[in-house]
Amino acid sequence: MIPLLSNRRAKTLNQYSEIKEAEKGAWVSIGSYLGLTAIKLIAGYWFVSSALVADGYNNLTDIVASVAVLIGLRISQKPPDQDHPYGHFRAETIAALIASFIMASVGIQVLISAVKSLFDTVERTPNLLAAVVAGFSALCMGLVYIYNSRLAKKIGSQALHAAAKDNLSDALVSVGSAIGIIGAQFGLPWLDPVAALAVGIIICKTAWDIFYSCTHALTDGFNKEELSSLSVTIAKTEGVKKIKDIKARIHGSKVLLDVIVLVDSDLSLKESHRICDEIERRMRRKHNIMSVHVHVEPLEEGKS
Repeated sequence: MIPLLSNRRAKTLNQYSEIKEAEKGAWVSIGSYLGLTAIKLIAGYWFVSSALVADGYNNLTDIVASVAVLIGLRISQKPPDQDHPYGHFRAETIAALIASFIMASVGIQVLISAVKSLFDTVERTPNLLAAVVAGFSALCMGLVYIYNSRLAKKIGSQALHAAAKDNLSDALVSVGSAIGIIGAQFGLPWLDPVAALAVGIIICKTAWDIFYSCTHALTDGFNKEELSSLSVTIAKTEGVKKIKDIKARIHGSKVLLDVIVLVDSDLSLKESHRICDEIERRMRRKHNIMSVHVHVEPLEEGKS
C-alpha cells in the first residue's frame, strides 16, 4: 500500500511542478506584450497608422488574457480541500473564459474604429516607420511562440499550448499590419484601415475560440477522436478482453479518465490489479494522462 501511495503522491507533485513550469511561459508572454503594446500604440498614433493602433490594442487584450491565465495557474496549484476534492485545476479555464469576454469587447471596438476610418473623407497615409515597428513586433512574437510551443510540448500543458497559438496569431496580425502600412505608401491609403479591420476580426475570432474551448471543457465535453485513440491504447493492454465504458473530461490542463474494462473471470485480484497498473502506465507514457480511474469487471461467459 505504501508504494501505491508514494506513486500517487509523485504523480500529484509532477502535475503541480508542470503547472509551475507553465508559469514561465505566461510571464514571457506578459513581458513581451507589455513592451510591444506601448511601442505599437505610441508609434501607431505618432505615425498615423490605424492598423498599428489596432494591433496595439490586440496586444493589450493579450496582456489581460495572459494575466488571467497566470492567475488561473496560481490558483490551480492550491491543493485539494474539503470543497475541492479534485483540486483547483479548473481555475485557469474560468480565468481564460473571463479573458475571452474582455478580448471580444476590445475586438468589437477595433472593428468600429476601422469602419469609421474607411469612410473618413480625409486620407491619411501612415509613416513607413510604422511598418518597421510592425515587422519588429512580428519577429518578437514569433520567437515567443517558438519558446512557449516547445515548453508546452515538453511539459504537456494544454493551456500553454493554447497561449502559444495565440502568440502565433499575434505574429501574423503584425505581419498583416506591416503589409497594410506598406501598401498605403503606394497610393492605397484604404489598405491601412482594411488591415485594422482584419485585426479586429482576428481578435474577435480568437475570443470566440477561447470561449468555445472553455465552455466545452467546463461542460465536460471531450474530443471524440482523442477518446477513440485512448480506447485503442487501452484495448491493446494485455489482459483486457473488452472495454465496457470509457469517459474523459478536461480538468484545467489535465485529463481525467474513467474506464471500465472486462477481463477473464478466472483472474486473481493481484493479476487484475496488475492490468489496472499497466493501463495507468500506458496512459502516462503515451498520452501524458496522470489521472486514470480503472474499474475491472469479469467477462461473462458467452460474451466477447
